[in-house]
Amino acid sequence: MATNSTAQNGSIGSIPAQRKLNEQVIIVQVLVGIFLYINSIMIFTFCKKEAFRTNSRYILFAHILVCDCIFLVISDLLLLLSYFRIPMPVGLCLLICAVVLIVQLCTPLTLTVMSLERYVAICLPLRHAEISTPSRAFLTIIVIHALSYIRVMTSFSAFMATAPLSFYSTDRVCTVEMIIILEWQGHLRSAISQLYFLVMSSIIMFTYVKIMAVAKVASADNKKSASKGLKTVLLHAIQLFLCLIQLWCPFIEMAVMAIDLSLFINLRYADYIIFILAPRCLIPLVYGLRDDKFVSVMKYYLLFGLSKKISPVVADQ
Repeated sequence: MATNSTAQNGSIGSIPAQRKLNEQVIIVQVLVGIFLYINSIMIFTFCKKEAFRTNSRYILFAHILVCDCIFLVISDLLLLLSYFRIPMPVGLCLLICAVVLIVQLCTPLTLTVMSLERYVAICLPLRHAEISTPSRAFLTIIVIHALSYIRVMTSFSAFMATAPLSFYSTDRVCTVEMIIILEWQGHLRSAISQLYFLVMSSIIMFTYVKIMAVAKVASADNKKSASKGLKTVLLHAIQLFLCLIQLWCPFIEMAVMAIDLSLFINLRYADYIIFILAPRCLIPLVYGLRDDKFVSVMKYYLLFGLSKKISPVVADQ
């Protein structure tokens, strides 16, 4: 897994400098291509319909799609560069790592906000239109990026305080773990990340309990809406759990690398599939394919408008 690799340039001496494509790398490229295509169609669908662009829920959904696309492209690039052992200037690597760390945290933070939006819609329906507005959605996105930036700057500040100046003039195989020079820096980054996820998990648990309470006493019509909201928040919780496990992957990989190199390579590949690609595959499932209005319009563009049975104006009705 490129973003969780602990191997630095030349640190795995038994891996040859030139490597050929194997079936694992090809499978990853196919999966990334499929996810990027689906996400791109969803972003295009969002941009084409004003009904989506003026709805805070869809705005947050589109924000996740954009962040996931950026993350998938950069993480896949780092995976290929790491696999083929291609070095790059440290300065460029640091810039890439900063971007990937920011967008990586944006997804779970946005999921947390979307769970709160479902809480307001179901538990406070009379105030939903007042609280959940497009302008507040865009303001929330700014706050999300600011929170992500704080975590990144904390890690980079610790790195710059210990890295010698000569380090910046070298070329290395780019991995996110390159910014961790001393052991305490890894512990610091892990502690900050776990604090973020503890808060996000608590918020999602709070929204789930509140929506469940409403579902028990709701009328037949409202019970269906509350039930759908419960399933949505539960899927958010599953995805957040997968993202949380991702934090522990580097520590497990380091331990396995010290025991068996081939097992380490296979484990890193499995981690990338399960904890990088899989959580980002759940996003279209939660808010794209489960949303009748959105999926009806998306199908039209997915089929390039060739199907006469599917109308692109359903969402505006």
